[in-house]
Amino acid sequence: MKSIIQNFNHFLRVLLCSVTLFLVPSENNRAFAQSAALDSLFLQLQDPENLDWEKTEREIWREWRKSSSVSMDHLVKRGVIAMQQGRLKVAAGHFSAAIDHAPDYAEAWNKRATVYYLMEEFGLSMSDIRQTLLLNSRHFGAMAGLGSILEQIDRPKDALMFYERALQVHPHQKGVKEAIERLNTEVKGTPL
Repeated sequence: MKSIIQNFNHFLRVLLCSVTLFLVPSENNRAFAQSAALDSLFLQLQDPENLDWEKTEREIWREWRKSSSVSMDHLVKRGVIAMQQGRLKVAAGHFSAAIDHAPDYAEAWNKRATVYYLMEEFGLSMSDIRQTLLLNSRHFGAMAGLGSILEQIDRPKDALMFYERALQVHPHQKGVKEAIERLNTEVKGTPL
């Protein structure tokens, strides 16, 4: 049992290092550029004056769901339906099939990460989140999901880091703001 925990902790450190390094922008890696349409949407999302940010968020999700393949769309749709019905293993199978056919389709990885999260298979979920973020470095949903997992496995400092990154990308996330406030108190303490 102890070696399983040590292996899991090693896996977690490697995952955090690789995701953290990938998310650091460099001259060769514009972390926030995937398409002109998405760039524009993210600028709108980050605008504090944008009172219709929820519409912008929906448009971003719509862009992310585009797979350019009717077959992929069908597999993902079936996976989402199975997930909504609570048939998590079936959903994971559909998302796995989509990943097998289109390994560069970030949203299939993200959906499977969500299913693994719901199954409490946190190691598998984190692995898929890593791949999601490698393919889509501004996936605020994946960042928030990783924050949630890290919080559940009692890694509040790491969770706080990913929640803060998610909020940088999408500053209107109420649940993420609440998690940051909660963890700031836990990690940094209450001022005297």
